[in-house]
Amino acid sequence: MSDVVASNTTKDKRMRFDIKTAGPAIALILLCIIGFLLNPAFLSEGNLTNLLTRSAFIGIIAVGATFVITAGGIDLSVGSMAAAIAGVMIIIMNSAMETLGPGLATVLLGGGCSILLGLGAGWINGVLTTKGKIEAFIVTLGTMGIYRSLVTYFADGGTLSLDFAIRGTYRPVYYGSILGLPAPVWVFIAVSICGWLLMNRTAFGRYCTAIGSNESVAKYSAIKVDRIKTMTYVIQGLCVSLATIIYVPRLGSASASTGVMWELEAIAAVIIGGTVLKGGYGRIGGTILGALILTTIGNILNFTDLISNYLNGTMQGLIIIIAVWLQRGDWGKAKASKS
Repeated sequence: MSDVVASNTTKDKRMRFDIKTAGPAIALILLCIIGFLLNPAFLSEGNLTNLLTRSAFIGIIAVGATFVITAGGIDLSVGSMAAAIAGVMIIIMNSAMETLGPGLATVLLGGGCSILLGLGAGWINGVLTTKGKIEAFIVTLGTMGIYRSLVTYFADGGTLSLDFAIRGTYRPVYYGSILGLPAPVWVFIAVSICGWLLMNRTAFGRYCTAIGSNESVAKYSAIKVDRIKTMTYVIQGLCVSLATIIYVPRLGSASASTGVMWELEAIAAVIIGGTVLKGGYGRIGGTILGALILTTIGNILNFTDLISNYLNGTMQGLIIIIAVWLQRGDWGKAKASKS
């Protein structure tokens, strides 16, 4: 009899787990249905292409944020980091045009500098958090202000604009397409696959989960906690730099308003996807769906007058609060079942 009860309990747990895992996918499907009912143009090729391209920026950053949050950290500086990197990229490419011309070499130089800056900024956040023993919230709140003020300083309070001669070469990075899909979407797909493999098929991913679950136990298990946590911020910086590379040719400029609210969108995408905010459990697949859900919500707001699209940030904030509240309910049930 006890074996039957145990097997039924196991089946119930698996069923709940499957439903929880499929939740973001179900939500995305329902949103697409709602969008189509409100306006059939929602499912037009042009709108879907725009939706996927917009999702790419936040999705790429959110993949990096998944590692940081899974390991028990947080990064509030990603939007400001993107703005600062974009500004430096534009300055470097404009300066290099006199020597290298407006060709591919100048664009590659700008992209290379973006990656180095992203890795460096992520490393700084990681080292200050681990070696400096400062709370990640405080560190990244501080660097958020620093990066935002730097781009404002570089632009002298205005806007940094990419030379028009370079834009012609750089334009396909955002507006080009491969096999019918926009180039940013392919970058998003590549980053997502690499992130999933790193999280689910390597020791690094297991270490991130172990550290987020219990950092003290991870240290006793001979896991190099500081190194792993620093690497999560480096990965976050790399993802920010990649998103910036494909974002710059969209507007060809950078200012203090570049990347505003990206940190909120990235964290929201991660939480919606099922990653636990307190760490210990991360889902790259869920993060991808979370990014698509956020973009779809914003897209639907643009198609209807029921809610102003200026309230997009309000919707994202509510989604984060609700998602974390639901997670607290899951933790409470888990504790109750253990006791």
